[in-house]
Amino acid sequence: MTTSSLYIGLMSGTSLDGVDGVLADFADAGAIGTLAAAFVPFDAALRADLMALQAAGSNEIEREALAANRIAACYAACVAQLLPAAGAPVRAIAAHGQTVRHRPELGFTRQTINAALLAELTGIDVVADFRSRDVAAGGQGAPLVPAYHAAQFGQPGQTRVVVNIGGIANISVLHADGRVSGFDTGPGNVLMDGWIARHQGRQYDADGAWAASGRADPALLALLQDEPYFALAAPKSTGRDLFHMDWLDAVLARRGALAAADVQATLTQLTAASIAGAIAGEARQVEAVYVCGGGAYNGALMTALSGALGGATKVASTAQLGVAPNRVEALAFAWLGYRFHQRKAGNLPAVTGAAGARILGALYPA
Repeated sequence: MTTSSLYIGLMSGTSLDGVDGVLADFADAGAIGTLAAAFVPFDAALRADLMALQAAGSNEIEREALAANRIAACYAACVAQLLPAAGAPVRAIAAHGQTVRHRPELGFTRQTINAALLAELTGIDVVADFRSRDVAAGGQGAPLVPAYHAAQFGQPGQTRVVVNIGGIANISVLHADGRVSGFDTGPGNVLMDGWIARHQGRQYDADGAWAASGRADPALLALLQDEPYFALAAPKSTGRDLFHMDWLDAVLARRGALAAADVQATLTQLTAASIAGAIAGEARQVEAVYVCGGGAYNGALMTALSGALGGATKVASTAQLGVAPNRVEALAFAWLGYRFHQRKAGNLPAVTGAAGARILGALYPA
């Protein structure tokens, strides 16, 4: 087994757009080096199949197994794009897989991928199934990124917040005294993406332009914010199991007809307001809020978040800290793969609610 310091992190999230990958060097664990990044999109058929697996249906076991094989092939294609930059053997691939169910209250979370097939296709050790050990220890299994955020972005004496806005949004509050807190705040892009797909056939609202053309509706926003999840105490996590288009349709039925662009503007405000409210509940004074994930590229959302925070708090992308927003999550899982080989915990019990620190992941040798 190689003792290389190179790891590949692979992440596909709630947005179901594809797999982000990074090649990272942990030779200096205090300054993680990013050697290459890549993205492989999911085709429309795979996205549709993964979306269907979010809810109960016929022949689920076979359909998930076939989707897991196709995800492994996409992950392997991403690895192939990264390997030319390695120049040395890669110690392991750390693969998140695709979440199709997340029910920690029932004792399980499901990230589908055929990790054995990925090891076979790449000839590299694969570490996968990062979330289930935390759930087994009584935790939420999410979010797992705050530990990495603290290692990468923490600054002693400063309170910083890192906000990941993927399909679901989560915060990592890096307190000045070294404490870390965080949780899923609610929908990130998931509802906005679903709404624009329905009305315009597009996968996402580029730069929030459609949202910016509408006006947020206060009555609809209030109804959306009535969702009990927002008032739950941490630790907590969520996903498409709760925030999906049927949920949105039920709320819209209570509000009545609105212009489609106004709904998109309101959904943007919902994401911003829920993030800002979560931050306010965790820290009185924050030096800066750094945003990663696809939401960092949505200008309307970034403006809304700044406004929801009162306009005085600095809001910027993680690029200002040296890491492009679309690389952060993949780097987090590369870091978790590195922690696995170091036999060090990858979770933060204060965040997930697990009974204690746990080594996360399962090894599939090449």
